[in-house]
Amino acid sequence: MPLPAALTLPIVRACLWAATTALTSAAMMLLIRWAATELHPFQISFLRCIFGALFTLPWLFQMGLSEVRKVDIGRYKWRVMLAFASMLTWFYAASYLPMAESTALNFTTPLFATVGAALVLKETVRIRRWTATILGFIGVLIIVRPGAHTFNPAAIVMIISALTSAFSVLIIKRLTKTESAQSIVMFTFMFLAPLTLIPALFVWQTPSWYVIALTAGMGLVGTFGNYCSARAFTLADASAVLPIDYLRMPVVAFVGFVAFGEVPDALVWIGSGIIAASSLYIAHREMQLAREAAKTRRT
Repeated sequence: MPLPAALTLPIVRACLWAATTALTSAAMMLLIRWAATELHPFQISFLRCIFGALFTLPWLFQMGLSEVRKVDIGRYKWRVMLAFASMLTWFYAASYLPMAESTALNFTTPLFATVGAALVLKETVRIRRWTATILGFIGVLIIVRPGAHTFNPAAIVMIISALTSAFSVLIIKRLTKTESAQSIVMFTFMFLAPLTLIPALFVWQTPSWYVIALTAGMGLVGTFGNYCSARAFTLADASAVLPIDYLRMPVVAFVGFVAFGEVPDALVWIGSGIIAASSLYIAHREMQLAREAAKTRRT
């Protein structure tokens, strides 16, 4: 049975892949919270990477060793280092923060991506996008509430995770021009597995079969989520894909309530709303500028 015409459009397919990524992220956070009742987040990160690497082996066999030898591994250096930092900080913060708050703070990734595009990629970012970015960080302050008795230091760790994730997104977008989604995910986990072992050794304890099952689930869900993300960025610009990520907030809030009885307070919703609105404006503005640039090239 043929697919509806709308589903064949690259932008629609990219949004569907991005929506699936958001759902896998919610599932991943739930699994992390359960596993963190027994193991340190660093060890959970390592086990997740081991299973992630195992789940990518079919892609390795599909590519064949001759094709693997042709891959420029050096192109993955910064992607792997940033993914390493982002994963450790995200697993640590997600283990100690309420799920909705973790998700809201992780929404700052597009804001940091805008800053990174200006400072690292030397893209032109004008006053309206800078204003939206500043407003987004005001939303962060509303959630974090520095100096208040409710302040959780793990919130700063989650912001660091968002920062490193933003730069990782910029690199993924570059990699998708020459590499397949399977290759990006596969090589990332092949390198992450030995890297994450180093911090895991300092906190190592024998995991139960229950935690092994949870981390195996993380490997499956996370690998699929990374594949979905890479596929989305292959089909459309980051500015079009990133807004779909905000589906995570209501899903994660619901899961956090059902699983742990967590109820986000009003400031978390207000702050996340400000972050989402500013990020959506940035994405909208980038799409406008992309269309204008395309028209200029045609003329």
